[in-house]
Amino acid sequence: MNSKVPENQGLRRIVAGGGIAFSVIALAGGLIAHAQNGRSDRGEAFFPGNLVVSRSVYDNRASNVKLGEVLPPNCASTQGGCSASTGAISNGTYPYVFNNDTYDGSFGITSRIYLDQITPSGWLIDSLEVPNSLDRGVKADSDQLVTSFSSKSEIALHLSTDGRYLTFMGYVAPVNTLDVSNSNTPGAVDLTNPVGENYYRAVATVDRQGRFHFTETNAYSGNNGRAAILNNDNGAGIFYTAGNAGNGNNPQPDGIILGAGTQFIEALKAPEAEQDPGTPSPLGSFSVTELGAKADKIGKDDNYRGIAVFNNVVYFTKGSGSNGVNTVYFLDTTGKACPKGVGLPSPSAALPDAALSYNLGTLQSTGLSSNMCILAGFPSIPNKSQTTITAFPFGLWFADANTLYVADEGDGYTGGTDLYTHAAKQTTAGLEKWVFNPTTSTWTLAYTLTNGLDLGTPYTVHGYPTGINSATTLPWSPATDGLRNITGKVNPDGTVTIWAITSTVSGGGDTGADPNRLVVITDRLASTSSTVAAKERFFTLRSAGFAEVLRGVSFTPGTGVADRHDHDHDRW
Repeated sequence: MNSKVPENQGLRRIVAGGGIAFSVIALAGGLIAHAQNGRSDRGEAFFPGNLVVSRSVYDNRASNVKLGEVLPPNCASTQGGCSASTGAISNGTYPYVFNNDTYDGSFGITSRIYLDQITPSGWLIDSLEVPNSLDRGVKADSDQLVTSFSSKSEIALHLSTDGRYLTFMGYVAPVNTLDVSNSNTPGAVDLTNPVGENYYRAVATVDRQGRFHFTETNAYSGNNGRAAILNNDNGAGIFYTAGNAGNGNNPQPDGIILGAGTQFIEALKAPEAEQDPGTPSPLGSFSVTELGAKADKIGKDDNYRGIAVFNNVVYFTKGSGSNGVNTVYFLDTTGKACPKGVGLPSPSAALPDAALSYNLGTLQSTGLSSNMCILAGFPSIPNKSQTTITAFPFGLWFADANTLYVADEGDGYTGGTDLYTHAAKQTTAGLEKWVFNPTTSTWTLAYTLTNGLDLGTPYTVHGYPTGINSATTLPWSPATDGLRNITGKVNPDGTVTIWAITSTVSGGGDTGADPNRLVVITDRLASTSSTVAAKERFFTLRSAGFAEVLRGVSFTPGTGVADRHDHDHDRW
């Protein structure tokens, strides 16, 4: 963006005006595709071999929030009650609106989702807009999906197991709706949740032609679904998802416990208006009691962010919260991989084809049974047993069976004026390279790539405020704190290229609202030398502009698949 967008000019101008600033790659320009009724207005929306970046743009309207407005919405009717003090401290003007997070801990505003197609070197080709309530022709009962602006862990992008579909998660709600990210789902209502509104979460799929399908779910009530992968091998139609649930008191209702963590969701073909989601079906669960530790509160260990499928095994990361373990997990479909909570996947493991079974009578007392393991070599000390937590894993990508790259978001520290120097001193934030040691049967950390990320170095965004935010008494300017979602490619010359979305720290009211970046680095696949790693460098391909955030990155649907027009969209 070259200037702040006037309040009533809408989001189309933001995209059409070339809203992404480029740090090392010049803007090439491109088309804007608006998906109406589940289709793009072009015959071919995505081209194999390109990248897709998910982006959200805040609809910068002062009227989105009224000064003094009591929040969360409809809080007076809930057992959770309303936030104390006099009400909202800022109107809807960006970025000041997110200072309301200091008043309302559930604060967020739904916003449009764009899928930007770019070349691997960063040239923008075009953008596909996900159907939403502000689109012409979209009615209240039309298929639509939004994200929550400032919810930094949302709209991760992943390819299906056959590579033909792109998947992500969001909310079935109108644009500019408050606090949806902490609302209940209609089928899993927690009366102690202070957000007095109900909205379904949904998984989206989009194919090479830009055709969308949405599958609603009652999972992730009180919080958010973060990532999804469609298993459509051999005619299957199953989503594996990652996220978190709960925004109320303990004990949590059954629906909250069942709808947390990892989910098993059958893909639906019917329009959203004809769907009637039932009780959530958990895919997996982990308890720190598997490590010999004292049990956490029921359902609190299952707070997952990243997801990956490799060699018929589903992997997850956990990188936040005071419960559980911040680490890398895998789903054990054999039941034999980790008798003490830590292990390695069985070579004969198969992708899960059913949800986790559970005993409803003991759900509140003992929770779900554990069918997940910590990947051997990764951190296995419960968060509550640590004085200082240093692992914050987010996205993960396997280069091969012996090399795993893990994005570490950083600790997000904004506790004082030393926020920038604190970020710069982190030793695990960035891109971690883990290598499997067959002698010890464990994964070991080879090194962490950070050169060029400029951790803790503040940067400016045109139109974005500088100086001190009076609401936090800290500087507005964002600085990179680590990495979130990633994807990669193995090159013929023995190197790998990894693309990553940055995380930030700042004195903004919610760091998830900070304009962030897409970066890229090339690493020597066989190397385990930190000396070699120190010479490798990240480059910024794209920088979000004013009122924009970048969230996920993936290759386009059809990449690596036989080149043909894929018209069998409904085969699963």
